[in-house]
Amino acid sequence: MFTINIYLKFALIALFLVGGIVLAFAYGFWYAFPLILIGLGLLASYILLGTVQSASMLVQDMDLEGAEKRLGLTLNPKWLYVTNRAMFFIVKGTIFSQTGKQKEAEGLFNQALELKLPTDNEKGMVLLQLASINANKGNMTGAKNYFSKLKKLKITEPQIKEQVTFLEKALNQNQASRKAAQSMGKSGMKMMSHGGKRRRPKMR
Repeated sequence: MFTINIYLKFALIALFLVGGIVLAFAYGFWYAFPLILIGLGLLASYILLGTVQSASMLVQDMDLEGAEKRLGLTLNPKWLYVTNRAMFFIVKGTIFSQTGKQKEAEGLFNQALELKLPTDNEKGMVLLQLASINANKGNMTGAKNYFSKLKKLKITEPQIKEQVTFLEKALNQNQASRKAAQSMGKSGMKMMSHGGKRRRPKMR
């Protein structure tokens, strides 16, 4: 997808708006109208779309610090178009998750989930992250709840499918480990109950 460098966009906004205003004073409004219109269009795209797309590209390149700074150039997340607002939370949540801020990441992913995500791939990505976060902090019930929602989606992205398969194996292994531990615990209790009663030596 074609994208304009954010700093170039800032320069073009300033150029068209300031140039249009100067031209309006010099030759009249209608001469300046095309420049002002283009400048306002670029400004509107910046306000409604933010810097989400370029920040997500930086995340893919593992430049997390650069991605966080790029997101910080978004004027106001509340003013973003609803889909871009959801993607803003996803990108920021991914940055926090990668830098160990799991609690903040979970909050952002939940915010994204409440908004309009474009496809099941984006929904799956969010649910996958939430399931992983809950599994890592030992909340297996929460992880399984998110994973059950994840399995109902029609995911077409191969990379997300691969991660879903990996998480499913991890959850199954964890469940098997817990069952084995419980079984061993029960066996131990039985052994203690059978062998635990010892006769006291007779007192002379």
